[in-house]
This record gives sequence, C-alpha cells and structure tokens, in this order.
Amino acid sequence: MQRSLFGILVLALLSVAGYSWTQNPSQAQHGTEETSYVDNIVENQHSVLVEGKTLRYLSRTGHLILRTEQGQPRASIFFVAYSLDSADPSRRPLTFNFNGGPGSSSVWLHLGAFGPRKVLVDEQGLPTRPYRLVDNPYTLLDQTDLVFVDPVSTGYSRAVAGVDPQQFHGVSTDQEYLAEFIRLYLTRFQRWDSPRFLSGESYGATRAAYLSNYLQKKHGIYLNGIILISAALNFQTIRFDPGNELPYSLFLPSYTATAWYHGKLKSQFNSLKDALQSAERFATIDYHVALMQGNQLPVRERSRIAQQMARLTGISEDFIQQSNLRLTNRRFIGQLLSDEGRIMGRLDSRFTGIDPDRIAEGYASDPSYSAIQGPFTETFNHYVRTELGFETDLPYEVLTDRVYPWDYDTAENRYLNVAEDLREAVHQNPALKVLVASGYYDLATPYYATTYTFNHLGMPQDLSDSIMLRYYESGHMIYLHPASMRQLKTELTSFYGSSGE
Repeated sequence: MQRSLFGILVLALLSVAGYSWTQNPSQAQHGTEETSYVDNIVENQHSVLVEGKTLRYLSRTGHLILRTEQGQPRASIFFVAYSLDSADPSRRPLTFNFNGGPGSSSVWLHLGAFGPRKVLVDEQGLPTRPYRLVDNPYTLLDQTDLVFVDPVSTGYSRAVAGVDPQQFHGVSTDQEYLAEFIRLYLTRFQRWDSPRFLSGESYGATRAAYLSNYLQKKHGIYLNGIILISAALNFQTIRFDPGNELPYSLFLPSYTATAWYHGKLKSQFNSLKDALQSAERFATIDYHVALMQGNQLPVRERSRIAQQMARLTGISEDFIQQSNLRLTNRRFIGQLLSDEGRIMGRLDSRFTGIDPDRIAEGYASDPSYSAIQGPFTETFNHYVRTELGFETDLPYEVLTDRVYPWDYDTAENRYLNVAEDLREAVHQNPALKVLVASGYYDLATPYYATTYTFNHLGMPQDLSDSIMLRYYESGHMIYLHPASMRQLKTELTSFYGSSGE
C-alpha cells in the first residue's frame, strides 16, 4: 500500500519520540496489509520491597522480531524482562524463563514464582478473591535479571503474516528459534558477558535441557546454571502406553503422597516421609519385579502385590486387581475420593473438585488447573497494560492447543529423552550447575520419575555434584504453595551464589 508523504513524516516523528510502529494486531494475524515488522518494546521504571530492601528496576515489555539472515521476518516473540538498576551487567546474572505445555505461555513462572509481582494466594496455594497482584517477596530479582519468554503461538507471540506457524511447533524448530531469540537478546541488550541461566517448568524443563546443549553447539553460549521445575525429560517415565511398564512404578510414590495428604494412610504411617520411604522401596523392588513378569506372575504373588498397593495408595484391592495391578494417574484420580464424590487435581493432587460421574476412571477437568486459569489470565491482562504499559488487541494465549500437532521429530518411533542433551551439556561444560525441583503431589510429572531419570543419567562421579535434586510438599506448580516457595527461594539463592561467574 502506498503511503503519503504526511504519513511518512508522522512515522518519522514518532520514531524520534521513542515509539515504534508495527502492524495492527488483526492485520498481523491475517496479513491484510503489507508493512514492515520492527521491534516494539516499552520500558518503564518500578520498585519492589524484598526482605526490607527496595529494589529499583527497569521493565522491558514487547516483541523482538526474528529474521532470516537475508532479513526476512519470521516471528514476533513476546517477552517481559526485568533488570536491576545500577547493576554491573558483566557480573549480574541473567535468567531466561520458559513454561511448558508445550502450548503454555510463561505467565506461571512470571506471576506465580519469580517475577517482582505475583498473584496473591492463600497458604494452600488458592488465589484469593478479588484476584490481584502483590509485590513478590520471593522474586529472584535480588539474584538475577529475568526474561520471561512466550514461544510462538503462546502469549502474544506469533508467526508473521505469510509464515506458517506450524514450522515453529516441534522439538527441533523450537530449540532453533528460541536459541536465536536468546542470542538476539544478548546482542541487542549487550549481555554477552553476563552469567547466563535457563529456567524451565514441565515442558519448559524439556526446553531448558535441549537448549543448554544446542546453545553450546550452535552459538557457543555456555551457561552457568539451569533450573528445572517439575521436569519432563525422559518421556518414557510418564507415558502410560501399552507395553511401557515404567510409569506404573514411578507414579506410585506420588499416589502414596496424595493418599497420605487426604487422610487415607495416616493410621499406617507416622509421617509423609515414612510413607514415601515405604512406597519408593516397594515400587523399586517388589512392584517393578512383578510388572516385569507380566502374565507369568504367580497368583499368590499377585495377591500380595495387590494388598501392598492397596496399603500404599488407599485404592481398594479389588479395583487394583481389576486394573491388572496397573493404576494410571487417571484411574487413581478418579478413584481415591470417589466415595466423597470428589476428584483430585492432576497438576496438584492437594486440590479437589466435584466429580459428576462417580464411576468414571478419569476426570472431566483438572480442579488444580481450573483454580488458577482464570486468576492468572485476568491479572496478567490487567498488569501488562496498567503497570507494564504494553497495549495490543491480540488475545493472550495462556495455554493453547494452537501448537498441535507438536512435531517430536528427533524422537520419531521412540520416546523423547532430552536427559541425554543435558548430560552432554554438563560433560562439555563442567562448570554448569543444575537444580532440579519436584513436588510430591504432582501427578503429571511425578518426582520419582525425575529421580529415576537422573539416577540413570550416567554422569561420572566427578560431575555428579553438579546436579542437585530437591523435593517439596507441593504439586506441579511448586511455587503456588507459599511454604514450598519459601524453601525454593532459599535454595535458589544458594544456587546462584554457588554457580560462579
């Protein structure tokens, strides 16, 4: 479309005044107008009180445009970044944060865990009405500058007009363009000499693992540390597929934790710790051996295993027998509180909801996600406009199915296992430190599956101290439980201090 001389002069004046001109959001989605894509970033000053100390910081909110080497725009990546005032960039750590899904925006780590502002929750982790943001006493801003990144098709990130977004929805392309975003951010904001960290939750931990290796190989970007929260690294440990017996034994300790929390086992064990020790021992030895025998398992031994499972899970021995000794997380969620007409959450089994179908083996919706979806969506949309000063008419895709089908190209005909990427990254960069955080009440990525993965990483003894496994009395989103978030912040403060420069 031909522009008038007046229009060009207006745009030039806006540019001088510090504004950047981009496509109208609706046009950007549908490509109805031929325009130039440019970075669109808003800066604002803020302060937050952390442990009695006022931290003054700069927020950057907006899009970086990823381009080909020939200069053609590919995608508009939305991010929110926070940097402490008067800090020396060469000594100040910088942490890139990713959530999972893989169709999730970064809002959970942003407004739930590490950002300077957080959604107000009660001591159990439930957002309190009216939903609002408060200063985050556990923000990591006292330890590191922060960048919260939304992958393509999540949040406000989009492929540009004329570019098929599906090309960004897969393991290989995900690591390629997100690594390019990190390289571009380091370049644009002169942070190449900063200590660098990645933080990822759930599939975001998957991202952090393969990005750590890819960044080293492709761009020579060596990291100081990686934070993995509720990690999904070896997908064989969490997929209940025919012929894959591994998840049944690895989920069982989380069933025990859940049953103990809901009062089904407290007469048998003095503490959660006692219950978990019994569950882990049974799952690793007796139960695993029984599963490996399949139909050759003797009837008497089958009965003994069923009795022990009933004792450790709160599920009836009869139901366990009918399930062929194999409790999927869906079966467990649908059964434990069925006599009360309730189900637990998959992301956090401390949360419960009403079950309209008491004989179902699964659940219609996850009460632990339903409890937080609205509050986080509402508060982010308010926050980004009123405090961060960023305006757009695009919908903020908190958790979307627009990324599906996800292309597991590197794991075709096998399970994705990015633990190998992490192992290789640590081998090549022995200074790299990894902190792994898991919640006992997580029925999506159970803590014992993560423990199993790292126990089978094949890390040499001289590098084993590089990896720290930590556990919390919370669920998938560990930070929703204030006591667990306090514990996590203490351990992360130590982690940043020990990760060097």
